Amino acid sequence: MNLKEFARLVGLSTTTVSRALNGHPEVSARTRARLIEAARQHGYAPNAHARSLAKGHPSAIGCVIPISGRNEIVNPIYTDFLAGIAEECAPRKFEINLTVVPDDEQEQTYRALKSKGLIGGVIVQFPRRDDRRPALLDAIGMPYVVHGRVSDHPGAYSWVDVNNQRAFERATGFLLQLGHRRIGLLNGDEALDFAARRRQGHLKALTEAGQPVDPALLCSDEMTAAYGYAATMRLLSGPRPPTALLCASTLIAAGVVQALDERGLHPGADLSVVSFDDDLSYLRNPGAVPVLTAMRSPVREAGRRAAAMLIERIEGRDPQPRQHLMEAELVVGRSTAPPRG
Repeated sequence: MNLKEFARLVGLSTTTVSRALNGHPEVSARTRARLIEAARQHGYAPNAHARSLAKGHPSAIGCVIPISGRNEIVNPIYTDFLAGIAEECAPRKFEINLTVVPDDEQEQTYRALKSKGLIGGVIVQFPRRDDRRPALLDAIGMPYVVHGRVSDHPGAYSWVDVNNQRAFERATGFLLQLGHRRIGLLNGDEALDFAARRRQGHLKALTEAGQPVDPALLCSDEMTAAYGYAATMRLLSGPRPPTALLCASTLIAAGVVQALDERGLHPGADLSVVSFDDDLSYLRNPGAVPVLTAMRSPVREAGRRAAAMLIERIEGRDPQPRQHLMEAELVVGRSTAPPRG
Protein backbone atom coordinates (compact mmCIF):
# COMPACT_ATOMS: atom_id res chain seq x y z
CA MET A 1 0.00 0.00 0.00
CA ASN A 2 1.43 3.40 -0.97
CA LEU A 3 0.81 6.81 0.57
CA LYS A 4 -1.95 7.76 -1.88
CA GLU A 5 -3.90 4.55 -1.26
CA PHE A 6 -3.55 4.89 2.49
CA ALA A 7 -4.71 8.53 2.42
CA ARG A 8 -7.79 7.54 0.40
CA LEU A 9 -8.52 4.75 2.91
CA VAL A 10 -8.47 7.09 5.93
CA GLY A 11 -10.28 9.89 4.11
CA LEU A 12 -7.55 12.53 4.33
CA SER A 13 -5.26 14.22 1.86
CA THR A 14 -1.82 12.81 1.17
CA THR A 15 -0.33 16.07 2.45
CA THR A 16 -2.10 15.74 5.81
CA VAL A 17 -1.12 12.08 6.18
CA SER A 18 2.50 12.77 5.26
CA ARG A 19 2.75 15.70 7.64
CA ALA A 20 1.13 13.76 10.45
CA LEU A 21 3.40 10.75 10.10
CA ASN A 22 6.49 12.95 9.77
CA GLY A 23 5.81 14.94 12.92
CA HIS A 24 4.82 18.34 11.55
CA PRO A 25 3.46 20.51 14.42
CA GLU A 26 0.45 21.82 12.52
CA VAL A 27 -1.18 18.37 12.70
CA SER A 28 -2.87 17.66 16.02
CA ALA A 29 -1.60 14.90 18.28
CA ARG A 30 -5.04 13.28 18.12
CA THR A 31 -4.99 13.08 14.30
CA ARG A 32 -1.42 11.80 14.31
CA ALA A 33 -2.27 9.08 16.84
CA ARG A 34 -5.32 8.03 14.78
CA LEU A 35 -3.24 7.75 11.61
CA ILE A 36 -0.49 5.77 13.28
CA GLU A 37 -3.05 3.29 14.61
CA ALA A 38 -4.73 3.07 11.18
CA ALA A 39 -1.36 2.42 9.54
CA ARG A 40 -0.74 -0.43 11.98
CA GLN A 41 -4.17 -1.97 11.41
CA HIS A 42 -3.97 -1.81 7.61
CA GLY A 43 -0.34 -2.82 7.20
CA TYR A 44 0.83 0.50 5.85
CA ALA A 45 4.60 0.90 6.41
CA PRO A 46 5.43 4.59 6.79
CA ASN A 47 8.98 5.83 6.66
CA ALA A 48 11.46 5.34 9.46
CA HIS A 49 10.69 8.71 11.06
CA ALA A 50 6.99 7.91 11.29
CA ARG A 51 7.77 4.59 12.92
CA SER A 52 9.94 6.46 15.42
CA LEU A 53 6.99 8.70 16.29
CA ALA A 54 4.85 5.66 16.91
CA LYS A 55 7.40 4.01 19.16
CA GLY A 56 8.63 7.12 20.92
CA HIS A 57 12.25 6.61 19.84
CA PRO A 58 14.24 6.28 16.60
CA SER A 59 14.21 2.69 15.34
CA ALA A 60 17.80 2.77 14.12
CA ILE A 61 21.15 1.66 15.46
CA GLY A 62 24.18 3.77 14.64
CA CYS A 63 27.64 2.43 13.77
CA VAL A 64 30.21 5.23 13.56
CA ILE A 65 33.41 3.84 12.09
CA PRO A 66 36.68 5.71 12.75
CA ILE A 67 38.82 4.88 9.74
CA SER A 68 42.13 6.56 10.71
CA GLY A 69 43.42 5.70 7.23
CA ARG A 70 43.08 2.00 8.03
CA ASN A 71 40.93 -0.86 6.74
CA GLU A 72 38.58 -1.90 9.57
CA ILE A 73 35.43 -1.47 7.48
CA VAL A 74 36.55 -4.00 4.84
CA ASN A 75 37.97 -6.45 7.38
CA PRO A 76 36.03 -9.76 7.14
CA ILE A 77 35.88 -9.84 10.94
CA TYR A 78 33.93 -6.59 10.97
CA THR A 79 31.63 -7.62 8.13
CA ASP A 80 30.66 -10.76 10.06
CA PHE A 81 30.03 -8.64 13.17
CA LEU A 82 27.86 -6.28 11.11
CA ALA A 83 25.96 -9.26 9.68
CA GLY A 84 25.17 -10.34 13.25
CA ILE A 85 23.82 -6.85 14.02
CA ALA A 86 21.61 -7.02 10.92
CA GLU A 87 20.27 -10.46 11.86
CA GLU A 88 19.11 -9.08 15.20
CA CYS A 89 17.77 -5.79 13.82
CA ALA A 90 15.67 -7.23 10.98
CA PRO A 91 13.01 -9.07 13.05
CA ARG A 92 12.82 -6.14 15.49
CA LYS A 93 12.20 -3.66 12.61
CA PHE A 94 15.34 -1.67 13.39
CA GLU A 95 17.55 -0.10 10.75
CA ILE A 96 21.33 0.37 10.71
CA ASN A 97 22.87 3.79 10.18
CA LEU A 98 26.49 3.32 9.07
CA THR A 99 28.73 6.41 9.18
CA VAL A 100 32.42 6.37 8.27
CA VAL A 101 34.40 9.34 9.60
CA PRO A 102 37.97 10.38 10.36
CA ASP A 103 38.98 10.14 14.02
CA ASP A 104 38.93 13.88 14.58
CA GLU A 105 35.29 14.15 13.41
CA GLN A 106 33.82 11.50 15.69
CA GLU A 107 32.62 13.77 18.48
CA GLN A 108 30.75 16.14 16.19
CA THR A 109 29.26 13.14 14.35
CA TYR A 110 27.88 11.62 17.54
CA ARG A 111 26.48 14.98 18.63
CA ALA A 112 24.83 15.53 15.23
CA LEU A 113 23.25 12.06 15.24
CA LYS A 114 21.88 12.74 18.70
CA SER A 115 20.57 16.25 17.99
CA LYS A 116 18.89 15.23 14.72
CA GLY A 117 17.24 12.21 16.32
CA LEU A 118 18.45 9.94 13.54
CA ILE A 119 19.37 6.98 15.76
CA GLY A 120 18.25 5.53 19.07
CA GLY A 121 21.73 4.42 20.12
CA VAL A 122 25.16 3.36 18.88
CA ILE A 123 27.51 0.40 18.97
CA VAL A 124 31.01 1.63 19.77
CA GLN A 125 33.64 -0.31 17.82
CA PHE A 126 37.45 -0.60 17.79
CA PRO A 127 37.76 0.88 21.32
CA ARG A 128 41.12 2.02 22.67
CA ARG A 129 42.18 1.54 26.28
CA ASP A 130 41.75 5.29 26.92
CA ASP A 131 38.79 5.76 24.56
CA ARG A 132 36.81 8.94 25.28
CA ARG A 133 33.62 7.89 23.47
CA PRO A 134 31.85 6.29 26.48
CA ALA A 135 32.28 9.50 28.48
CA LEU A 136 31.01 11.57 25.50
CA LEU A 137 27.96 9.34 24.97
CA ASP A 138 27.16 9.41 28.69
CA ALA A 139 27.35 13.21 28.61
CA ILE A 140 25.01 13.64 25.64
CA GLY A 141 22.60 10.93 26.81
CA MET A 142 23.04 8.53 23.89
CA PRO A 143 22.43 4.81 24.65
CA TYR A 144 25.39 2.67 23.59
CA VAL A 145 27.02 -0.74 23.76
CA VAL A 146 30.77 -1.21 23.30
CA HIS A 147 32.04 -4.08 21.16
CA GLY A 148 35.07 -4.77 23.31
CA ARG A 149 36.06 -2.87 26.42
CA VAL A 150 37.64 0.42 27.45
CA SER A 151 40.03 -0.48 30.25
CA ASP A 152 40.59 3.09 31.44
CA HIS A 153 36.93 4.17 31.53
CA PRO A 154 35.97 4.54 35.21
CA GLY A 155 32.19 4.27 34.95
CA ALA A 156 29.81 1.36 34.35
CA TYR A 157 28.83 0.78 30.73
CA SER A 158 27.38 -1.95 28.52
CA TRP A 159 29.76 -4.11 26.50
CA VAL A 160 30.08 -7.40 24.62
CA ASP A 161 33.56 -8.85 24.37
CA VAL A 162 35.50 -12.05 23.89
CA ASN A 163 37.96 -12.98 26.65
CA ASN A 164 41.02 -11.92 24.67
CA GLN A 165 43.51 -12.24 27.50
CA ARG A 166 42.39 -15.76 28.35
CA ALA A 167 42.34 -16.78 24.67
CA PHE A 168 45.96 -15.80 24.08
CA GLU A 169 47.04 -17.24 27.40
CA ARG A 170 45.52 -20.58 26.35
CA ALA A 171 46.98 -20.43 22.84
CA THR A 172 50.46 -19.68 24.18
CA GLY A 173 50.09 -22.41 26.79
CA PHE A 174 49.14 -24.89 24.07
CA LEU A 175 52.31 -24.07 22.11
CA LEU A 176 54.41 -24.34 25.27
CA GLN A 177 52.95 -27.79 25.94
CA LEU A 178 54.02 -28.85 22.45
CA GLY A 179 57.57 -27.90 23.40
CA HIS A 180 57.90 -24.47 21.76
CA ARG A 181 60.04 -21.93 23.59
CA ARG A 182 60.51 -19.26 20.93
CA ILE A 183 56.97 -18.12 20.15
CA GLY A 184 56.42 -15.03 18.02
CA LEU A 185 53.35 -12.85 18.63
CA LEU A 186 51.89 -11.16 15.54
CA ASN A 187 49.41 -8.96 17.38
CA GLY A 188 47.05 -6.25 16.21
CA ASP A 189 47.51 -2.54 16.90
CA GLU A 190 48.18 -2.50 20.66
CA ALA A 191 46.69 0.98 21.04
CA LEU A 192 43.39 -0.91 20.72
CA ASP A 193 42.06 -2.48 23.90
CA PHE A 194 41.59 -6.01 22.52
CA ALA A 195 45.21 -6.20 21.29
CA ALA A 196 46.58 -4.96 24.62
CA ARG A 197 44.64 -7.72 26.39
CA ARG A 198 45.96 -10.32 23.95
CA ARG A 199 49.54 -9.26 24.63
CA GLN A 200 48.87 -9.53 28.38
CA GLY A 201 47.59 -13.07 27.96
CA HIS A 202 50.59 -14.11 25.89
CA LEU A 203 53.09 -12.64 28.37
CA LYS A 204 51.27 -14.12 31.34
CA ALA A 205 51.53 -17.64 29.89
CA LEU A 206 55.25 -17.20 29.20
CA THR A 207 55.93 -15.80 32.68
CA GLU A 208 53.99 -18.53 34.48
CA ALA A 209 55.92 -21.15 32.48
CA GLY A 210 59.21 -19.54 33.52
CA GLN A 211 60.07 -18.57 29.95
CA PRO A 212 61.95 -15.34 29.17
CA VAL A 213 60.26 -12.70 27.03
CA ASP A 214 62.15 -11.76 23.88
CA PRO A 215 60.98 -8.31 22.69
CA ALA A 216 62.21 -9.16 19.18
CA LEU A 217 59.40 -11.73 18.93
CA LEU A 218 56.62 -9.28 19.84
CA CYS A 219 55.06 -7.58 16.81
CA SER A 220 52.13 -5.15 16.61
CA ASP A 221 50.44 -3.57 13.59
CA GLU A 222 47.23 -3.37 11.59
CA MET A 223 45.81 -6.85 11.04
CA THR A 224 46.46 -7.50 7.36
CA ALA A 225 47.96 -10.30 5.28
CA ALA A 226 50.75 -7.92 4.18
CA TYR A 227 51.75 -7.39 7.81
CA GLY A 228 51.71 -11.15 8.49
CA TYR A 229 53.90 -11.77 5.44
CA ALA A 230 56.44 -9.04 6.22
CA ALA A 231 56.72 -9.90 9.92
CA THR A 232 57.23 -13.59 9.16
CA MET A 233 59.95 -12.93 6.60
CA ARG A 234 61.74 -10.65 9.06
CA LEU A 235 61.51 -13.06 12.00
CA LEU A 236 62.67 -16.04 9.94
CA SER A 237 65.69 -14.04 8.76
CA GLY A 238 66.81 -13.24 12.31
CA PRO A 239 69.63 -14.99 14.16
CA ARG A 240 67.21 -16.91 16.41
CA PRO A 241 63.97 -17.46 14.46
CA PRO A 242 60.80 -18.56 16.22
CA THR A 243 59.51 -22.12 16.08
CA ALA A 244 55.89 -20.96 16.38
CA LEU A 245 53.80 -17.89 15.55
CA LEU A 246 50.63 -16.75 17.32
CA CYS A 247 48.52 -14.56 15.02
CA ALA A 248 45.83 -12.08 16.07
CA SER A 249 43.67 -12.79 13.01
CA THR A 250 43.17 -15.15 10.09
CA LEU A 251 44.27 -12.36 7.75
CA ILE A 252 47.65 -12.21 9.47
CA ALA A 253 47.89 -16.01 9.34
CA ALA A 254 47.24 -15.90 5.58
CA GLY A 255 50.30 -13.70 5.19
CA VAL A 256 52.31 -16.08 7.37
CA VAL A 257 51.37 -19.03 5.16
CA GLN A 258 52.37 -17.08 2.05
CA ALA A 259 55.79 -16.30 3.53
CA LEU A 260 56.35 -19.93 4.48
CA ASP A 261 55.37 -21.09 1.02
CA GLU A 262 57.91 -18.75 -0.57
CA ARG A 263 60.60 -20.24 1.64
CA GLY A 264 59.58 -23.79 0.88
CA LEU A 265 58.35 -24.31 4.43
CA HIS A 266 55.10 -25.83 5.68
CA PRO A 267 52.83 -24.82 8.59
CA GLY A 268 53.07 -27.42 11.33
CA ALA A 269 55.99 -29.36 9.86
CA ASP A 270 58.48 -26.46 9.84
CA LEU A 271 56.80 -23.70 11.83
CA SER A 272 53.71 -23.96 14.03
CA VAL A 273 51.00 -21.35 13.38
CA VAL A 274 48.01 -20.48 15.60
CA SER A 275 45.35 -18.08 14.31
CA PHE A 276 42.37 -16.25 15.80
CA ASP A 277 38.83 -15.61 14.50
CA ASP A 278 38.98 -18.36 11.89
CA ASP A 279 35.25 -19.07 11.48
CA LEU A 280 34.21 -16.27 9.13
CA SER A 281 31.61 -16.32 6.36
CA TYR A 282 34.05 -15.57 3.54
CA LEU A 283 37.29 -16.78 5.10
CA ARG A 284 36.70 -20.32 6.31
CA ASN A 285 39.14 -22.70 7.99
CA PRO A 286 37.93 -25.88 6.25
CA GLY A 287 38.31 -29.58 6.87
CA ALA A 288 37.29 -32.19 9.45
CA VAL A 289 40.73 -31.39 10.87
CA PRO A 290 41.04 -27.65 10.09
CA VAL A 291 43.96 -26.28 8.13
CA LEU A 292 44.86 -23.88 10.94
CA THR A 293 44.95 -24.36 14.67
CA ALA A 294 42.93 -21.41 15.96
CA MET A 295 41.24 -19.72 18.86
CA ARG A 296 37.71 -19.55 17.46
CA SER A 297 35.54 -16.68 18.69
CA PRO A 298 31.86 -16.22 17.78
CA VAL A 299 32.11 -12.91 15.89
CA ARG A 300 28.63 -13.05 14.35
CA GLU A 301 27.09 -13.97 17.70
CA ALA A 302 28.85 -10.97 19.26
CA GLY A 303 27.10 -8.73 16.72
CA ARG A 304 23.70 -10.24 17.55
CA ARG A 305 24.24 -9.86 21.29
CA ALA A 306 25.46 -6.28 21.03
CA ALA A 307 22.43 -5.32 18.91
CA ALA A 308 20.01 -7.06 21.27
CA MET A 309 21.48 -5.31 24.31
CA LEU A 310 21.35 -1.92 22.60
CA ILE A 311 17.77 -2.32 21.36
CA GLU A 312 16.65 -3.25 24.87
CA ARG A 313 18.30 -0.09 26.19
CA ILE A 314 16.75 2.06 23.45
CA GLU A 315 13.29 0.66 24.18
CA GLY A 316 13.77 1.22 27.91
CA ARG A 317 13.34 -2.42 28.82
CA ASP A 318 16.86 -2.77 30.27
CA PRO A 319 18.24 0.63 31.29
CA GLN A 320 21.05 -0.72 33.49
CA PRO A 321 24.54 -1.31 32.02
CA ARG A 322 25.07 -4.96 31.07
CA GLN A 323 28.20 -6.91 30.22
CA HIS A 324 28.64 -10.15 28.31
CA LEU A 325 32.00 -11.93 28.14
CA MET A 326 32.36 -14.67 25.54
CA GLU A 327 35.03 -17.36 25.51
CA ALA A 328 37.09 -18.41 22.49
CA GLU A 329 37.38 -22.11 21.68
CA LEU A 330 40.71 -23.79 20.92
CA VAL A 331 40.38 -25.72 17.65
CA VAL A 332 43.41 -27.88 16.87
CA GLY A 333 44.26 -28.12 13.18
CA ARG A 334 47.15 -29.22 11.02
CA SER A 335 49.29 -26.10 11.48
CA THR A 336 50.77 -27.02 14.87
CA ALA A 337 53.17 -29.74 15.98
CA PRO A 338 56.15 -30.13 18.34
CA PRO A 339 59.21 -28.17 17.17
CA ARG A 340 61.75 -29.99 15.04
CA GLY A 341 64.80 -31.26 16.84
